[in-house]
Amino acid sequence: MRNIAIIPARGNSKRLPKKNILLLDQKPLLKWVVETCLESKIFDKVIVSTEDEEVQKVATQAGALFYKRNLALALDTSTVVEVCEDVLKNEECDVFCCIYATAALLSVKTLKLSFEQFIASKSTNILLGVSKYNYAPVEAISVDEKDIGSLLLPQYEKIKSQFHPKTRVSNGTFCWARVENFLKEKTFYGTNFKVYDVPEEEVCDLDTVKDYESLKKKFKK
Repeated sequence: MRNIAIIPARGNSKRLPKKNILLLDQKPLLKWVVETCLESKIFDKVIVSTEDEEVQKVATQAGALFYKRNLALALDTSTVVEVCEDVLKNEECDVFCCIYATAALLSVKTLKLSFEQFIASKSTNILLGVSKYNYAPVEAISVDEKDIGSLLLPQYEKIKSQFHPKTRVSNGTFCWARVENFLKEKTFYGTNFKVYDVPEEEVCDLDTVKDYESLKKKFKK
């Protein structure tokens, strides 16, 4: 069974410019992720997909293979699914793991354990790294342009929290997938989709300067 890692890392991120190669303890975030993948010794190839020369340089220096992404797949509207599909068209493999370039806190242990869980169940097509919500999502409030609120799911208004459905959210760490099924369904939420709880200390969503400061504080701890 051939297994590859795909790390999407475009260079023209808008909300937080160059976020994939921001420094964490004097090392680019992308380099942390590549080194984690290589240290795990579970991948035949570790591939970074990017359109950016600076990102390419960081990737190759860290020991990853470089995949030249078409500029049409480096837009704000481009999806991670499209990026992975593009790489897979040129690779022969059975399973792959899409690992986000900003998942610098992800440990080798978690990556290995998730891989073992994924492979152990032949019926599982997708295994997604997830986190618990800080607040129950069924209690969400929808707010209009005048800041007038209404319950998003009013059917849960009088239901006690212990009876709420168990929920999780994708946390920007990784997703394992079986290639054949993924290319058919073109989604990370397809049939026989399961979740893997990533330790909270290994998770930090990164979209803003505030997120970056939180990441650095979390790393120090």
